[in-house]
Formats: sequence, C-alpha cells, structure tokens
Amino acid sequence: MTKMQFAKRLQPLKSNVFADMDTAKAVAVAAGKELIDLSLGSSDLPAEHHVIEAIAKSLYDPSTHGYLLFRGTQEFRQAAAQWYEQKFGIKVNPETEILPLIGSQEGTAHLPLAILNPGDFALLLDPGYPSHVGGVYLASGQIYPMPLKAENNFLPVLSEIPPSILAQSRMMVLSYPHNPTSAIAPLSFFQEAVAFCQKHNIVLVHDFPYVDLVFTEDETLNPKSLVPSILQADPEKSVSIEFFTLSKSYNMGGFRIGYAIGNTQLIQALKQVKASVDFNQYLGILNGAIAALTGNQDGVKNAVSIFRQRRDAFIQALYHIGWHVPTPEATMYIWAKLPEQWSSNSIEFCTELVKQTGVAASPGAGFGQAGEGYVRFALVQEPDVLETAVGRIAEFIKYSNGQH
Repeated sequence: MTKMQFAKRLQPLKSNVFADMDTAKAVAVAAGKELIDLSLGSSDLPAEHHVIEAIAKSLYDPSTHGYLLFRGTQEFRQAAAQWYEQKFGIKVNPETEILPLIGSQEGTAHLPLAILNPGDFALLLDPGYPSHVGGVYLASGQIYPMPLKAENNFLPVLSEIPPSILAQSRMMVLSYPHNPTSAIAPLSFFQEAVAFCQKHNIVLVHDFPYVDLVFTEDETLNPKSLVPSILQADPEKSVSIEFFTLSKSYNMGGFRIGYAIGNTQLIQALKQVKASVDFNQYLGILNGAIAALTGNQDGVKNAVSIFRQRRDAFIQALYHIGWHVPTPEATMYIWAKLPEQWSSNSIEFCTELVKQTGVAASPGAGFGQAGEGYVRFALVQEPDVLETAVGRIAEFIKYSNGQH
C-alpha cells in the first residue's frame, strides 16, 4: 500500500484529548457504566418554539432550498446589528461590519488564514478553547501561549510577552466570559488590550459565546457592565473583531449559526476566506436565528436561571464532599482545582473517573499547559443528576486516596 504524504500543518493536530475522552466514554458505556456526561459544553435545553416554527415554515418554501450567497443574508445581518446595538449601544453597519458564520468556531478557525503568514505568531490564552489553536496551526502560524493564573483572575499579563515575540505577532485572541475557567474580564482590561494591540499593530480577536450566560442576582445591574463587548473598548473598530454564536444563548448549537462583528477590513478578509470554502448554511436556519434575535427573550432569561440553579447545586454538592471551588459568575462551567494526588495528571483523573464511575469531565490539560491541575465540569444535566455525579466523584476520590 502506498504511503500517503500529508502536510506538515497536520502534525500539531494529531493529539486530541477530547477524542481520547470520547473513546474513554465509549469504553465505560460498553462496560455497563451509566454515563453522566459533563465533558461537553453543549446545552441540553431546547431551542424556543418560535425559533423552531420559523425554521419549519421555511422548509415548505422552495425559494429557501438553493445556495445562499452573501446578499441573501441581509435580513439576518440587519437583525444581528439591531441585537448588538440594543445590547451594547454601538452602531454597526450590517453591510460591511457583520458576517454570518456556520457557528463562531468556523470564524475563529478561518480568521488566521486571513491574517497570518507562515511563521507569524498568534497570542492565545492558556488555557483556552481548542479551535483557536487549530486555526493557527492550519494557517502555518506559531503560538505564543499567554498563561492564565488564578492570582491574576485568569487574565493574561500583557507586559510579560517578550518583545521578540511581539515583533512577529499578528493577532491576539481573547474570550471572556472564559471557557474553561469561567472568568470574566472588566472593560478596563479590554481597554488595555486594545491600546496594546494598537501600539503593536496586532489584530484583536474576541470570541464571545457566553455574552448572555451571566449570573447576577441584582436585577438593576446590566449584564453588559459585567461582560463588556470588545467594541466598547474599541468603538472605532480600529483593530477588533468579535465573534458571536446562538449556540449558548438560544440553545441552537446543532444549527451551527453565528456571526462576526467588527473592523470592515477584517470582515472583508474573513469573507474572502469563507467564500472559497462554503456559501452559507440553509436559509431556514437564518430565519430561525432572526426569530431568536428579534423575538421574545424570555427563553434566554430562563436558560440563565436554569444554569444558575445547576451551578449552585453542583457547587454545594462539591462543598459537602470537601471540594471547595470558586462560584463562577458566568458560563456553564465549573473550573475546579484537582485534589492534590491528581494535581499533575488531569487526563488520568478524567479517564479513570469515567472508567470507574461513568462520570465524564474535561481534563484541564486539554485546554493548554496552564490548564494542568484543573478539571472542567459542564453543567449540562439537571440538578439531581449533578448531585448524583458528585456522589460518584466522592467515592472515586475516596478510593483513589487509598491507591495513590
């Protein structure tokens, strides 16, 4: 059999902790374990009825069945601009400053192809979302990881980036509220980041999937003051582009719909890359997204309330077994520092946990070197199931204490 020759850019993509965890889950199920999957940040809540209705109605309209080019996305872009302006008070041109995406992950993975030449550096959060890494490697770029530490509130220290790296850097990727640490960033940090990128001629990318999943008990407090948009720090859109998705706020992960907002040149460059890869997704999905963005927002508030209840139930259950973790102010995750005996092997902790108990979680090391020593739990089960999971985790830790 002929030995295939593949591009070198695939080499860094070979190891995938999450694929390994998927295998470990399959083995646990095959062994008869009842799986409680807390490893994926895929909402278990349904999309709202009016969203599904809009998509269903589109199916019977033959005019929606063909290719969808940019001009045909105008109504969606206008809805996205209106949603953004209402939320953050910043004007957006739907013709030149918004681009529909097949999920924000598509955008963050494709953007490096528009910005990086081979060997250029991207400044990425460590730990951070894996697709940010993949997109840079596919563009034959290099990665400089910006470590996120608890003592710095999981914000990168920009002054620590070496001048030699900055001279070769073309883009910085931020994402707050943050996956996996659940940290939030104040507007003052974004202002610092914008000034930093302007000074060093670096494109500033902000991945913003958890814009609505913010837990504030104060009804008078506007969530945007807790989780600002990067464009609030860069209203002129001088260096910035921001990515949104309907996966989290509107429980539409499987529909793969998102969009980018920002600098006209960056939007145009991303549009050029996208045009060579795909058209757009089915128009009916965009019609559902329009219904989501412009319709009743009670579903978003309800989802936030549900995830808050789950957060509280899980944190309290962990507390009862002696595992004290900070209470997150946003996202659908718990970022937990591992017990001492597992502090240097999060992958082994997660593979053994699912093997012995059926509880699946994500190892911190899967999000980057600085994630080692942590585990991420996704709150994608009902409170009683989460409490059952913690009970199994307690038994596992008790057993493993005798083994280590």
